[in-house]
Amino acid sequence: MVRVWLVHLYTASGALCAFLALNRIFYDRYRDAFFWLAFAVVVDATDGFLARRTDVAKRIPGFNGGKLDDIVDYLTYVFVPAFFVWHALLVPDRWSTVVVAAILFSSAYGFCQGAAKTADHFFTGFPSYWNIVAVYLIALRPAPPIAAGILLLLAALVFVPIRYVYPSRTVTLRPLTLSLGAMWAAAFLALIWQLPAPPAWLVWASLGYLVYYLALSLWLTARRTTA
Repeated sequence: MVRVWLVHLYTASGALCAFLALNRIFYDRYRDAFFWLAFAVVVDATDGFLARRTDVAKRIPGFNGGKLDDIVDYLTYVFVPAFFVWHALLVPDRWSTVVVAAILFSSAYGFCQGAAKTADHFFTGFPSYWNIVAVYLIALRPAPPIAAGILLLLAALVFVPIRYVYPSRTVTLRPLTLSLGAMWAAAFLALIWQLPAPPAWLVWASLGYLVYYLALSLWLTARRTTA
């Protein structure tokens, strides 16, 4: 039983990562903040495996680990990055409240819809990767109106039923997706380490995986629609 609760505690540690990231943003320590968010992603990527191995749902049926996971994910993938967008002045000041509201409200809808994760392991609508978006915005530093447009477009895509690949669980091309994803993760951590001015080649090279991810998601969505 102790092991089961430790798994839930491990999931909950992502909330502490969110708090520490928020603290670092408040003091303009953006690189440190993104490393805390990256650690939260590691927790999110591994806690499901541990939960299945220890059979937490059956051993503590009165505690909803899935709900805990959603709360932590909303903090780390949505709330903290939204605060960063505001604090780092990435968008025009007069638009900041609108943009932050779009991020928070659209993702709240996305997290709560029944088909947010499909039975065949896809995300429906843009899967609130705001932590990743925030890193690229600070690395590329587009003009504030352009950054606002990108963020509003992604918020709108939450409502568009494109089926986005769940990297660790979508079956089609999973070995390739995981291999490319591992290389991207290494490049992404190197990018964070060199913030606020990573080399341009590293930023653009790492974006290659995101192009692959989007292309695969669009292809699989189109194939399912045609079928």
